[in-house]
Amino acid sequence: MRVLFIEKQIDYEPQGIMQLSACLKQAGHETFLAIAAQEDPVQLAKEIEPDIVAYSVMTGSHQWYFDINRRVKAALKDKAPFSIFGGPHPTFFPEMITEPGVDGLCVGEGDEAIVDLANSLANGGLKPDIPNWWFKIEDEIVRNPVRPLIQNLGDLPMPDRHLVYDKHEYSRITPIKHFMGSRGCPYNCTYCFNHAYYQIYSRERRGNQRPVDKIIEEVNWVRREWGVQQVVFIDDLFIIYDDWLEEFAEKWPKQVGLPFFCNVRANLIVKGPHKVELLKKAGCSTVSMGVEAANDRIRVQLLKRRMTQEDMIKAGRMIRDAGIHITSTNILGLPSSTLEDDLATMRLNAAARISYAHAFLFQPYPGTELGKFAQDGGYMVGSFDDISEIAWERSILIFENEDEKPQVEHLQRWFAIGVEFPWLEPVIRWLIKAPHNKVIDTLYWWIYKLFKGWMLKRRVHPARMGVKDLFTAAKQLMAIRS
Repeated sequence: MRVLFIEKQIDYEPQGIMQLSACLKQAGHETFLAIAAQEDPVQLAKEIEPDIVAYSVMTGSHQWYFDINRRVKAALKDKAPFSIFGGPHPTFFPEMITEPGVDGLCVGEGDEAIVDLANSLANGGLKPDIPNWWFKIEDEIVRNPVRPLIQNLGDLPMPDRHLVYDKHEYSRITPIKHFMGSRGCPYNCTYCFNHAYYQIYSRERRGNQRPVDKIIEEVNWVRREWGVQQVVFIDDLFIIYDDWLEEFAEKWPKQVGLPFFCNVRANLIVKGPHKVELLKKAGCSTVSMGVEAANDRIRVQLLKRRMTQEDMIKAGRMIRDAGIHITSTNILGLPSSTLEDDLATMRLNAAARISYAHAFLFQPYPGTELGKFAQDGGYMVGSFDDISEIAWERSILIFENEDEKPQVEHLQRWFAIGVEFPWLEPVIRWLIKAPHNKVIDTLYWWIYKLFKGWMLKRRVHPARMGVKDLFTAAKQLMAIRS
């Protein structure tokens, strides 16, 4: 089978499709990639004539993928490919199977599922009872159950980086490259997909780590082939299991020795200070920690993040005292929150000595408990189809005080600056009262982007770059809509 993956744009290596491509190639199939930001996917599809066209879809981008899929199928109507959708949106909103042009969607893990589908089509026709798949066959919807999660991630082939690096120059040449060390998370934060994921995969182990030796093998291969100065682990939570972290801290400095970035959790750090020591021993340069909200009611009851403000302040200071930089994630405009709540979150980040604070506007994603709360509580304007592709521009929530809505949206642009310079809060309160218009929005976007780029380069990913590399990195940052 010839399988064409279509991506709207690439910000950094898409781990999912690289892993799927590796599994398909291992089974004897061919894979291709189209990146719409740099080429016409329809034209490439005409040239390749794929048997399967595949899309990995986040909520907010789904309408774009529906449209490009219809265009691809129309252009290849004499031999229309079988179109499949995977990723968060199909997993948590499988009702999208009714969308015109969608032939199948994958719920949950796709590593084995996509190979089974390609094998089935290669052997003469669609086998309709493949686990993890929903199919639309002559207007009838076939809904198959999921298979068990892959427990031993070491059994999977290394992700197919050629698929991306041969096509996307920035991903190939950047000294900062992304990897996965695990899958899953044991916590039930209501805004995150994990709690919904484990409703699909009931009674499954929450959080599986890749073997340390496999991670080291992949990183060293990438370093030999393409070069890397800093490794970014994008796992939901890197520090779950002590025995794994101890092995990693022992082997990584000796066999790799590169600085790395990973995600941690405040209460685990406070309860286990040895985790900071292990990260330091391993050579960790930066971590990220969810702060999300300062208001205790919102954080504990609404988000189900059962940790205190003191936990986050203590964890942040412990990490900084160890010589490790720390970034944070924060959610603004949560249902039932106020502007003052978000400003308090800004102050909490400053108290925790956060090196750079990321702020997002809440998006009520389908399948999540908080998304359902927002919808059922009448906080949403419109439906899930109105959700923004990115969580940095506008809120689709109804605010109790509608005058605060544009201020919260503007605060997203100024949040990190307010964390770095707390004394600027009175000025920021004045700046966010500006109206939304092209001049103000563009100016604030540029201030946000330039400050973010400077802080990422200076603290979060301090890789050595020449003038040309810096220009390329700046161009990539500006191309990302966030």
